[in-house]
Amino acid sequence: MTCGIEHVQDAKVKAEELRFEISRHDYLYHVKSEPEISDAEYDELMRRLRAIEAHYPELVSPDSPTQRVTEQLVEGFPPVEHRLPMLSLANAFNFAQLQAWHKRASALAATDKFEMVCEPKIDGLAVALVYESGRLAQGATRGNGFQGDNITENLKTIRSIPLQLQGQRFPEQFEVRCEVYMPKPAFERLNETLIDRGERPAANPRNAAAGSLRQKNPKITASRKLDVWIYQLGWAEGDGAVPPSHHETLEWLGALGFRINPEIKRFKDLQAVEVHYRTWEDRRHDLDYEIDGMVVKIDQKSLWDELGYVGREPRWAIAYKFPPVQATTKLQRIAVNVGRTGSLNPFAILEPVQVGGVIVKQATLHNEDDVRRKDIREGDTVIVQRAGDVIPQVVGPVLEKRTGKEKPYRIPKKCPVCSSEAVRPPGEAMSYCSNISCPAQIFRWIGHFAGVMDIEGLGERWISILLERGLIKDPADIYSLTKDQLVAIERMGSVLADKILKNIEAAKGRNLNRLLFALGIRHVGGEVAQVLAAHFHTLDALMEASAEDIRNVEGIGPKIADSIYAYFRDPQKRAIIEKLRKADVNFDYRRPKRVEGPLGGESFVFTGTLASMPRGKAESLVASLGGEAGNSVTRKTTYLVAGADPGSKIQKAESYGITMLDEDSFLRLLREHGVDAA
Repeated sequence: MTCGIEHVQDAKVKAEELRFEISRHDYLYHVKSEPEISDAEYDELMRRLRAIEAHYPELVSPDSPTQRVTEQLVEGFPPVEHRLPMLSLANAFNFAQLQAWHKRASALAATDKFEMVCEPKIDGLAVALVYESGRLAQGATRGNGFQGDNITENLKTIRSIPLQLQGQRFPEQFEVRCEVYMPKPAFERLNETLIDRGERPAANPRNAAAGSLRQKNPKITASRKLDVWIYQLGWAEGDGAVPPSHHETLEWLGALGFRINPEIKRFKDLQAVEVHYRTWEDRRHDLDYEIDGMVVKIDQKSLWDELGYVGREPRWAIAYKFPPVQATTKLQRIAVNVGRTGSLNPFAILEPVQVGGVIVKQATLHNEDDVRRKDIREGDTVIVQRAGDVIPQVVGPVLEKRTGKEKPYRIPKKCPVCSSEAVRPPGEAMSYCSNISCPAQIFRWIGHFAGVMDIEGLGERWISILLERGLIKDPADIYSLTKDQLVAIERMGSVLADKILKNIEAAKGRNLNRLLFALGIRHVGGEVAQVLAAHFHTLDALMEASAEDIRNVEGIGPKIADSIYAYFRDPQKRAIIEKLRKADVNFDYRRPKRVEGPLGGESFVFTGTLASMPRGKAESLVASLGGEAGNSVTRKTTYLVAGADPGSKIQKAESYGITMLDEDSFLRLLREHGVDAA
């Protein structure tokens, strides 16, 4: 590639001209949406600049547009200490809570005469960008608020992030904060590509953006078409006047070349804020990016220091979240899936309907009693909502739309998978398949076992194939798998096979409480397994215990005790346990050391399947941060984390007013405390 310029000084001048011109067109296209030239003309400018830099490599500068996508792979992401912590926001879920926030702020500020700025609450990833002498010097994730990861090279691939600022009037050093997001069209294209390659599609745009920012190859990040909105000045030092109000600061940052959301508005009173919020509650799905509420900030920045923080949240700002979105649609029929313990779980098959920006085709119905209590019938027009803006559920029927053709529902008397008799034990809400060899039970049981024992890589797809090929028939068979068996599976590959076998070997050493939970004993969840392991210390001691011995354990009721006793008297279950023994799986309990951490005093319960990690790993991450992971929802539960196909725990959590998190929100909470599990 030749540049046609013989003298280095002439090349330097021309390179600077081209960089300025290209940066200006990047700004016009990606920030202002006002392009002046065609793509072909833009490509020609880049070609000319690359030719000069190839001929005169000493002229290459870090802020050159050609350096947005480096050829080098990123080896890890070094930690970065945030000079000013990136803290979280308190939430308001209704106008009364917003008024309470405003009243507290007014009392502390000794005035209610302040304006407020409303910003769309972007469902993306918070990032801090540091500029030195007008050039991008560093970009870091929010992390735990105090320390993040250096992802500068990947952030440079986002063309709406300026590498060199416009104008001259800016501080010597300063930080801006932004939300990196994936537009909806880019998200749809990415999932189409992943599906075509036989890979798992991303759950939502935010997860897709998070994964894109953590790629080791910046070229992959560049291909994902991420974008950014700048929402705040972090800190500044050196010459360069900073405006006194937040709204004016955003306008000033826009003049420097940053992309500022055009929907940011300033209001004088809370009623105007409420009107604006209601407008966007209806219009949110018109945007090409996801928002889940409005951020309300006091405009006068001098009050920010005066009001300060409470815990990890500023008093001068609040997130005003949108409520769960409801829609009506036709309930075509009620189907049943079979759980790992044989439970028959009814769910609604719906005419597809958009609820909160998501197309919903199915929704949970909890159990037969819940269906009867709500009087939900096949053929009904029903109200559907995303519980906690997370899990689709049927609220109830629209009675005035009934025609008389709707059919009351009864749980089937036969298992829909193996046709064995379905039985409902006295006093229980669920019916169960009576066949312990039911293929559906075996599949879900093995998946549950792999998840609780943290056998990463052994997901539902591979379990299904292993079952089809007869390589496994129960959880214990996992430990007898060989590399030859795994690599013979299409798309498995040697690297993945080694990873799975390594994780299987590591799972042999899990603590006894994990094994007890993984065994799939009815009514034995994580908390009960912990109690049993701490009391009996070994699996053999528990197996030999009488029903009365088990009942005498504090916290274990008669129903649970009888279920445990019966499980260990089942010859098939005993045979599986002996296979586990021969595989050298740990049968002993090691009392874990108490971990002090930011989640101390917080109790997490998980329901459904997490896409990003096995449940056992999620519980371990909570424990590593000082929190507790339980199985039963109680009034002491802090969070219910809901994955795919959740159970009836959602209903109980709602009745107690417990905060519900979807998988994305759970991962975000972990990141806030320094654990990035995406």
